[in-house]
Amino acid sequence: MERYGLVIVWVAVIAIFGFLRPDTFLTWSNFSSIFGSEAVLVIVTLGLIIPLTAGDFDLSIAQTLTFVSMLTAILSARMGVPLGYIIPIVLLAGAAVGLINGAITLYFRIHSLIVTLGVGTFLHGITLWMSDSQTISGVARTLMQYVIIKRIFGIPLSFYYAIVLAAIIWYVLSYTAFGQKLLFTGRGREVGRLAGIAVGRVRMAAFCASGVMGALAGILYTGTTGSANPTSGTTLLLPAFAAAFLGATCIKPGRFNAWGSVIAVYFLVTGINGLSVLGFRTFVHDLFYGGALVVAVMVSQLINGRKERAL
Repeated sequence: MERYGLVIVWVAVIAIFGFLRPDTFLTWSNFSSIFGSEAVLVIVTLGLIIPLTAGDFDLSIAQTLTFVSMLTAILSARMGVPLGYIIPIVLLAGAAVGLINGAITLYFRIHSLIVTLGVGTFLHGITLWMSDSQTISGVARTLMQYVIIKRIFGIPLSFYYAIVLAAIIWYVLSYTAFGQKLLFTGRGREVGRLAGIAVGRVRMAAFCASGVMGALAGILYTGTTGSANPTSGTTLLLPAFAAAFLGATCIKPGRFNAWGSVIAVYFLVTGINGLSVLGFRTFVHDLFYGGALVVAVMVSQLINGRKERAL
């Protein structure tokens, strides 16, 4: 029951909003919009849980998204670089951000929270400089075609990309040696070292993976909107963390996991969508996300505490 508690609550939320606004909430167009438009948030959340599993934070991932989105738009709209060249370039840029985060955190032994906050702020400044604080549009239609325009069962391809990435991360965390090393590193670095795990390398790989996920989210964001906004990622960090911690309360309670994160994202987005349909003002979004984050962390701590007592 504990594993699927969030799913049950999600279904209940859908039922409540559906009862209150059946003509607008319970429509396929509404749900296809939810699933497609929030794929970027899903990917950001999936990126967060990789370093979180290793016991690190990546506050720079939202600004990595923004930076990569802007870089993609500049290369495509202003320089006319083919999409086939743009994608590997921006993915390498995302990996480089992760490498910088990991190198500073590990070499100087500074808490990842501080390092990634600083790197994210630095990236934000670079993005504003690159764009002259302006939105850049005119991105190649091919990108939009394969992100938001083409659909399967009425849902944009971006949703399916996010699900494929979730499946990959689920497999890596659950069934590979690297996933087990991440878990041991997060639970106790000294224990991990005694077990023969190269803790530094594992943490570095986690930061790089998070950077790549941020870059993928940036590509999808640009393809979804057809443009790049210098402040686009700012609003995604809080809901992504809320979803990551909320996801750790279901499917595999007490552990950050891919499917729990996906469910948590769509639970939160369903709640926001339902409140919007009911006519609530936009400030309710922050109340909802902030409250969800606090509750999720509390529940996660209770679950972990109960498991420790059981041992």
